[in-house]
Amino acid sequence: MADAASRLTAVAERVLGSPLPVRIRAWDRSEAGPPGAPTLHIRHPRALRRILWRPGELGLARAWVAGEIDVEGDLYAALDLLAELIWEKGEDGDESRGLLDLARDPAVREAARELLSLAGPWPPPPPPREEARRRVGIRHTLGRDRKAISHHYDVGNDFYSLVLGPSMVYSCAYWEDGGTLEGAQHDKLDLICRKLALSEGQRLLDVGCGWGSLVLHAAREYGVRAVGVTLSQEQATFARKRIAEEGLTDRVEVRVQDYREVRDGPYDAIASVGMAEHVGAARYREYADDLYALLKPGGRLLNHQIARRPLRDEEAYSVDEFIDAYVFPDGELAPVGRTVGLLEDAGFEVRDLESIREHYARTLRAWVANLESDFPRAARLTSPGRARVWRLYMAASALAFERNRIGVNQVLAVRTPDSGDATGHAGLPLRARTWLADGSPSRGAEG
Repeated sequence: MADAASRLTAVAERVLGSPLPVRIRAWDRSEAGPPGAPTLHIRHPRALRRILWRPGELGLARAWVAGEIDVEGDLYAALDLLAELIWEKGEDGDESRGLLDLARDPAVREAARELLSLAGPWPPPPPPREEARRRVGIRHTLGRDRKAISHHYDVGNDFYSLVLGPSMVYSCAYWEDGGTLEGAQHDKLDLICRKLALSEGQRLLDVGCGWGSLVLHAAREYGVRAVGVTLSQEQATFARKRIAEEGLTDRVEVRVQDYREVRDGPYDAIASVGMAEHVGAARYREYADDLYALLKPGGRLLNHQIARRPLRDEEAYSVDEFIDAYVFPDGELAPVGRTVGLLEDAGFEVRDLESIREHYARTLRAWVANLESDFPRAARLTSPGRARVWRLYMAASALAFERNRIGVNQVLAVRTPDSGDATGHAGLPLRARTWLADGSPSRGAEG
């Protein structure tokens, strides 16, 4: 009988109708596939049982998190080669036909039987403990959102410190050539403050404040009084310690509170950075209405949010199973046009939109490098499975940003006063940006 790697390769090529782009190494130490290509190491036949039991992303994700599947060689290259087989979706949201589609396609049942003969005794093992419990009921209630946020963020501040670096900023940095991650995160925080036109004595609300980096920067550098809200107790504890160490407890407050529970407006400015992805399509208008109500007339909102490409049939959109089960439970992405429309429906005047998609790809690669630089310690700080989750999702996300499958945008909106001034001015300079001869905007012209 042929070795396991040869049999697996033959099955994959029978399904794909073309050569497998990666090499396979199986649990019996056999190898097959193109020499020199990244290697998909299937360490145990349990991985096949997981994939057959749950064809698609979830079965593969469970095998990855459990350490039953690994990649040897360049992880980015391997993911790039495998993307069309595993993660890519068609224009209408349907998963591409491939190796993981076996159970749904009668034409490849013979291949499924071959895998079954290799997989070993049933049933498959239980899901890894890092998987979020499958949830039923209404999404985005206060209690359910708290559990979803805790799943992602309450995994250890020391772990996040290793991945994010000293800035403790968990959103897209703002890079310049030759810059460092720390410098790029500083520049992003300052860019937000300048777009919001912060000044001494103003009140700033940071919705989803993370570990407090923005509220600290705004208070320290711009003299504002800032309130940050988060649903993560671990984030709040860390942020309050930083605030106390900098002697800013009289000007900065961090609360464990949902944005829907904030009732002490009006604020001069609101920042929402990397938080709106958790809101959900059904709640987004409520989110926009709440932020509009919390702003004073003339106040500004900076909404920094990941966006996906629009689909011909928006009803076909579904969240990736891996992301939903292991990374951001109940998280949803929307096209930027829908986000802008809902902000306008709530009454905001949208004045500026800046795409920083390429910046996020670079940020994610920096985080992956931090994680890989001391992976054993990262695994000890949280769990081996969770460290593997973060490595896979950040590397795959970097490629998704680079390929324009997803993007990230900063939307600057204003609660324009009903009367305005004598010219109907919204409080922004007539020329909010200066465009250079090469077609790029000059830096520092916002606000």
